[in-house]
This record gives sequence, C-alpha cells and structure tokens, in this order.
Amino acid sequence: MRAETNCRSGRSVMTNQSAPDLNTNPLDALVRVLAWVPISVLVGCLAGVSSAVLILLLEWATATRTSMPLLLWALPAVGAVTTWVYGRFGGRSGAGNTALFEEIEAPRERLPLRMAPIILLATTVAHLAGASVGREGTAVQMSVPLADQLTRIGRWNSRSRRILLTAAMSAGFASVFGTPIAGMFFGLEVRRTGRANYDALLPCLISSVVGNEVTLALGIRHAVYDTGVVPPIGLWSVLSAVVAGAAFGFAAMTFVHSMRSLAKLMNDRVPGAVIRPMIGGGLVILIGSLLGTDRFLGLGLPMITEALTTPVSGADFAVKGLMTVVSLATGFRGGEVTPLFVIGATLGNALGMWLALPRGLLASMGVVGVFAGASNAPIASLIAGIELFGSGPLVYFAIACVVSYYCSGSVGMYGAQAIGEDKVPATLPFSVTLPK
Repeated sequence: MRAETNCRSGRSVMTNQSAPDLNTNPLDALVRVLAWVPISVLVGCLAGVSSAVLILLLEWATATRTSMPLLLWALPAVGAVTTWVYGRFGGRSGAGNTALFEEIEAPRERLPLRMAPIILLATTVAHLAGASVGREGTAVQMSVPLADQLTRIGRWNSRSRRILLTAAMSAGFASVFGTPIAGMFFGLEVRRTGRANYDALLPCLISSVVGNEVTLALGIRHAVYDTGVVPPIGLWSVLSAVVAGAAFGFAAMTFVHSMRSLAKLMNDRVPGAVIRPMIGGGLVILIGSLLGTDRFLGLGLPMITEALTTPVSGADFAVKGLMTVVSLATGFRGGEVTPLFVIGATLGNALGMWLALPRGLLASMGVVGVFAGASNAPIASLIAGIELFGSGPLVYFAIACVVSYYCSGSVGMYGAQAIGEDKVPATLPFSVTLPK
C-alpha cells in the first residue's frame, strides 16, 4: 500500500499498488504482459465500433443541420430535454469525464453501461441543433464504460481495472481522431499532470492501434492536413514559435477559466438545471444570428482547412471559443478537443500577421499547442501533430506544445485530472550564495 494525492482536491488516498518486485521471474512477467493482448484487442474493437457509429451519426447530424438551418431554433429545447434525461436516467453518467477520471484514479465501482448510449444520443442531437461542442468526450465516455463491462468476468483488482480503463480511454481518443500513437500517450499522460503510468503502455498501444484500424475497416476516413511551407530553423523562426506557444497557452488557460467561471455562475444563479441549457442555447442562437453565419456551430472542421490555406478573421478564434464555452458550460454534451483544434488553428492563422512564420504552419502549431495547454498532455499533443500534419514541422510542434504547456497555468480542461508533478520545477538547478 502507498499514499497518493487524489485529483485536484489534494486529498491523499491509499492504493493497493505495491512496490515493484525487482526479482520477478522473466517468464512470469512475460505471461502477465501477454495476458493483456487479447483483452486490449477486445477493448480496441469496442472503441473502434463505437467511434465509427459516433462519427457517422455526427456526419449525418451536421449535413442535416446544414440543409435545415431552422433546426438551430430547437437548440434550447434539445438542451433542456437532454439535461432532463441525464437527471432522470443518467445516474453517475451525468458527471461525464469527471466520473471516468475519478474511477481510474481511485476505482470504486463499475461504470454504468447506460453512459455510452446516453452520451451518444446527447451529442448527436446537440450537433443536430448546432451546439458548438466536440466529440472526443463522447468517444471516451463510450469506450471506457463499454470496456468496464469486461470486469464482470473473473476477478479484477484495482490496478488491473485501472489499466483496462486507461487503455479504453486511449482507444476512444485514437479511434475518433485517427491518431493511434497520440491516443496511446493520451491515455498514459492525461490522467495525471506531469506523470505517465507506463504499466498500461502495451494495453494502450494495442487498443489504440486496433481501435483506429476498426474505424478504418468500417469505412471511416480521418482528415489529414497539409501545413504547406516549413521554413528552416533559425533565430527569428524559433522566437516566433516561442511567442506563438505562449499565445496558445494563454488561449488555453482563458478557455478553461472561462468555461469553469460560466458554469459556476450558471449553477449559482440559475437553480433549475433544465433552464441552464435553454439560456445557453438562446445565447448561441443570438450570437449566430448577429453574425449571420453558421460556420461556428458544431465541430467547425472546415475552419481548420480554411486556416491552413487562407487568411481568416482575427476574431474567429474568439468567437469559436465563446460559442464553445457557452455550449459546454450550460450543459450541452460532446467534448472540448475538436473546438480547441479550431480555436488553435484560427488563432495561429491570425498570428501570421505579426510573426515570422507562414500562416499554415502557425495554424497547425495552434491545433496542437492549444490542445497541449488545455489538456496538460504535451507529448500526446506533439504526436497528434505528427499524425495529423506529418513530421516536417516536428521542431515547431515541440516548441508550441512545451511553451503552451508551461504558459497555460495549473488548471486543465478536465477538472478531475490529478496532479502528479508540478509543471514548474520546485528548485533552481543550482544554488548561489551571495556575498554579505
């Protein structure tokens, strides 16, 4: 037994993880590792199928909303009904990603199977009516409870179950974005800021790769982008990358704090849970009507392609951020990552007016940089950049992710994310004694 600090509350909990046995028999260790292979394959299959269903439904919802713009006026009613369904039938499902993080950090009881169909339905109708929400939260909230049902067979200790749920989280992320290696690191890295748990390395890798391959086999084609010209590394290009990374970190921090502040304000001032999404839906309708465009609704994926190829308005990232904060903070379901991709791409494009880097490169750096700052998962973000844009801008991606990670503050978009290590070192690398 050992003590660990639980989540962001700072409470210490006792886990049953024992100290590593340095005298483990190699054959015994190999058997224990290989035992995870079939389980990880099954987890990947569950995640891949569920993500494929989600992607197809969201494509249908987006196409339907585009052809029927009047559906936007149903957004307040959709939010109210969704919130009522969660309150009446959701149980622990209502906590969303928080329930997943808390269960992985301190396993207590099996996640309810109904979490998967409820979040699938809620996200689909949210996109159908135009809420500015993402999809990774849905993919993870489907894959993790589905995988957790495997614990009905046999006896699982808390450590094994933690590995299982971590692998499912990796597979959900990987299969919905088409980024298997980033998905692997996402599961390992995102649970605890500053510390990865490599006991789940093989299950996360297998489940992520299998999950992605299953979605491809089911006909899903993930977007792959081109950054355009990548300039050689030089003084001004590096300085521009550092400035951009700081801007991405500040944008991530602003997004997280805005979302939490608005959610707290709504909870404090609007006692009726069903009324909050009605207010949020009304605000989304108002903003969309004033702007006279629907480009900020839903996922907003075309805005990423646009930001990579042509100059966009300097206000696009702020408007998309506002629409997403209002949608998520008032109770609409989906996720944060895809809107953060859009926010980062449009912000990076806008920075091209002042920095010594091409707009396309800055837009791609923004995609991974804002995500790194908001998720506190810089390695997963870096790998996602390579899988989405290629390895050409690798150094620029690394600068954007690392600088954004340090500049985004101590709070991430996942409220139940545990703190493994502080971002900033506690001491200087050396000490200096000043003369008296």
